[in-house]
Amino acid sequence: MPIGISRRQAPVPSKSRSFPLPPPSEGGPFAPAVAVLVPCHNEEGAIQTVVRDFRAALPAARIYVYDNNSSDRTSDMAIAAGAIVRKEPRQGKGNVVRRMFADIEADVYVLVDGDDTYHAGSVVTLVSMLIDQQLDMVNAARVTDIEKAYRPGHRLGNQLITGIVAHIFGDHFCDMLSGYKVLSRRYVKSFPALTTGFEIETEMTVHALQLRMPVSEAPVPYKDRPSGSVSKLRTFRDGFRILRTILVLIKEERPLQFFCSVFAVLALISTILALPIISEYLRTGLVPRLPTAVLATGTMLLAFLSLTCGLILDTVTLGRRELKRMYYLAARAPGIPISQPMPQPVPRNTDQN
Repeated sequence: MPIGISRRQAPVPSKSRSFPLPPPSEGGPFAPAVAVLVPCHNEEGAIQTVVRDFRAALPAARIYVYDNNSSDRTSDMAIAAGAIVRKEPRQGKGNVVRRMFADIEADVYVLVDGDDTYHAGSVVTLVSMLIDQQLDMVNAARVTDIEKAYRPGHRLGNQLITGIVAHIFGDHFCDMLSGYKVLSRRYVKSFPALTTGFEIETEMTVHALQLRMPVSEAPVPYKDRPSGSVSKLRTFRDGFRILRTILVLIKEERPLQFFCSVFAVLALISTILALPIISEYLRTGLVPRLPTAVLATGTMLLAFLSLTCGLILDTVTLGRRELKRMYYLAARAPGIPISQPMPQPVPRNTDQN
């Protein structure tokens, strides 16, 4: 049985298909400018295959490879395969993605890892879904029969982290940490990209869910790395970093729920400390354990202070969310090419004469 976590089963496209998009200069809603973005670090054994496979699937697309301080010949191999190669000196996938999104102009963005584990032919279906359904993100959920390709530790961690995000922000994705995504222009140009490492996938998912963007997911084949390619993901180190990112995002995007939880914990501790003291006072009229009484009082004050912070920050977060939504709406929707001006409202004629 295929190994994967996608609950949405859809036909997997044939590898032989291609998506012959016209160049952007031809215009029209069916001629989107597509950019394939490939962040890379020491992938000389795989990058040529990645570039060639995506070139075969998307003949008119521009393929950008961003070399993130590789110590091997990743850049040379990518140039030889026909990619546009650029450098990002700050280490970390998040730093590379932030630079890509800032530098590159396109209608549709295909973000994929450079390790040749994702099925390039599936990009045809993913791009078509984005354009035809007017989506802002199509996530590729990994499906594989190869046990070594998707290690049990990574799979369990992915399920755990995806489940946490789904419970808090909405259940729309089954493989949140997939490195293969198709994005719209208005998603890319409204995404702040604040994280620096592998937490970037979590931040991208929360951004889409927080703004209630139209999103979807499709299963794609997944395979193990080619010989000589080594995973940069560290199960425990990066897993804890992702969990920390989720906690920070909850605090920033759901402050009322976060600080209400803190309030509940502190109030419970204060109540447990205070009950014996109150019982003794009602029975004897004395407070024999004054330090405990002070501690209970201080803990309850901190609880209500936390609740107040949550109420204030919830209002601030609403304003930030509205601002991000306005930036999102200012960018072009899928299907409107960058060469075509944004439609302007027609002014009403108020002349009564």
